[in-house]
Amino acid sequence: MNDDLLYLIALKKIPLVGDITARKLLTHFGSAQRIFAQSREKLEKLIGIGSKIADNLLHSATYLHEAEAELSFAEQHHIQVIAYTDPQYPTLLKQCPDSPIFFYQKGNIQLSNKRIISIVGTRNSTPYGNAFCEKLIEELAPLGVVVVSGFAYGIDITAHKAAIKHHLQTVACLAHGLNFIYPPAHSKYAEAMTENGGFITDFGYLSAFDRKNFLSRNRIIAGLSQATIVIESGKKGGSLVTTDIASSYGREVFAVPGRVTDPYSIGCNELIRSGKANILLSAQDLIDTLGWHNTPPKEVQQELFPTYTPEEEPVIEQLKKGGKMTLDSLSLACQIPVYQLSNLLFQMELKGYVHSLPGKMFEII
Repeated sequence: MNDDLLYLIALKKIPLVGDITARKLLTHFGSAQRIFAQSREKLEKLIGIGSKIADNLLHSATYLHEAEAELSFAEQHHIQVIAYTDPQYPTLLKQCPDSPIFFYQKGNIQLSNKRIISIVGTRNSTPYGNAFCEKLIEELAPLGVVVVSGFAYGIDITAHKAAIKHHLQTVACLAHGLNFIYPPAHSKYAEAMTENGGFITDFGYLSAFDRKNFLSRNRIIAGLSQATIVIESGKKGGSLVTTDIASSYGREVFAVPGRVTDPYSIGCNELIRSGKANILLSAQDLIDTLGWHNTPPKEVQQELFPTYTPEEEPVIEQLKKGGKMTLDSLSLACQIPVYQLSNLLFQMELKGYVHSLPGKMFEII
């Protein structure tokens, strides 16, 4: 077991020790293990380290035991613990003053020398917002961008799915531990994401899904990327918090305008009106602002005439005839059990053959 990681994880479990305080301690004493070996006198000499933190550090057996359990779980489930001193630690995230001193990641995540964008938005996305998100990622695909989001309903999952479709790396930042997937409905995307991208969190495996964790999650979303893009947001919401964080980090913020009467365009329109965000009408706006013109294009081969499998052909035929169809009506028309058809449609969606709509409806692309 890695002692450096053990003490680093234990340090974050100490009550009243957040990432900023932890970094102050690490800078002063050199390593997490040395912090736990200090006397009360030396600990309390540091500004901001009071008697309560010193007490907790001096009585740390429980936290070290919990850290051992974290490392054991990570090892058993092929989860990496990336410390701030690790060469794999993302450069952009390290630049943030409150960046995590370590985080957990699962999958095949490569963020060095990459063009990275974060896409956020309402959970109640509209067809307009979803379509814009999909089109934006399609236009950015030749640049080989990495798409970061929060794995929630609405714009988040639309961004992840579009990235998978266009063979782009996509990273989901979670507000809970890696012992489960939330929402459960999105579990079906986990395998595709871990093959080219994956999941990041700074919460241990016993951390439940909790709204109070959103702020911590949102700072990682903003910190990982060169630009944060908001596609649909109400007057208030986590997306606007993420843009504030991104701005505080000196990162570019973009917002997609919408009709003034649309409730989920109010936030974006206000960001643009107040000058807090660049207006985003197409991928070219992003490319121009970030200076990505000279990026060598990524080869993207699109099938002009897709070759469908025997299982896919009847589904395609029915959608051509019926237009938008529900899962149940497709199952009846194709004479395929719902549980089999659901998996088949998921695979077809990843291939870019069909598009899922609210209400378990599908249409051909």
